[in-house]
Amino acid sequence: MITKYGLNTFILMAAFSALLILAGIFFNNGWIKYGLIIIGLLFLIFNLNFFRDPDRIPPNRDDVIVSPADGEVLFIKEVYEKRYIDEDAIQISVFMSPLNVHVNRIPIDGKVEYLNYVEGEYLMAFYDKSDLRNERSEIGIRSKYGKVLFTQVAGFIARRIVYEIKQGDTVKMGDRFGMIKFGSRSDIIAPKKWTPAVKPGDKVKAGESILFEYKND
Repeated sequence: MITKYGLNTFILMAAFSALLILAGIFFNNGWIKYGLIIIGLLFLIFNLNFFRDPDRIPPNRDDVIVSPADGEVLFIKEVYEKRYIDEDAIQISVFMSPLNVHVNRIPIDGKVEYLNYVEGEYLMAFYDKSDLRNERSEIGIRSKYGKVLFTQVAGFIARRIVYEIKQGDTVKMGDRFGMIKFGSRSDIIAPKKWTPAVKPGDKVKAGESILFEYKND
């Protein structure tokens, strides 16, 4: 299944792959012929892999925050979140490589209270401060357990952030809401009443992998 968020780009890239393969077929020179065909096929495989959109099954509980993105946990750190949560919080950052699924999903049930798009730089996504300096979307959800903020951060290669939610929307954990094209990062920030359920280096899946669990006092 190809994601609707990247369908136009997928079609253009698939057409380019087809042109390379057709050009190779009409060349008599063996090196050029098979070189173009192989490059076209590899490009098509990469295109299919990047824009794939597999189904995901979220946890059957509401006291968790799941990852909005596929990838690897870069780091976990304490921050003071002043954009939406306005208190001490914990940030988990997930890095998406070009080989990961890039469809983003809602991390928790609730209502979108805060939505902000920031034009910025295109630093490498694994750079610590790219969450505050790069182009990004910032999305704040009020759940039954309080506020949660998460982002889509553009990276050095990724220059296109797509999302279709708007302020006031009621959203469900695991729902698709957008994508970042060609490798980037997502940051998830929750108050300290939430406990991280992952560690740096863990691989996570959007809509399924639990990043935080709620601490019952």
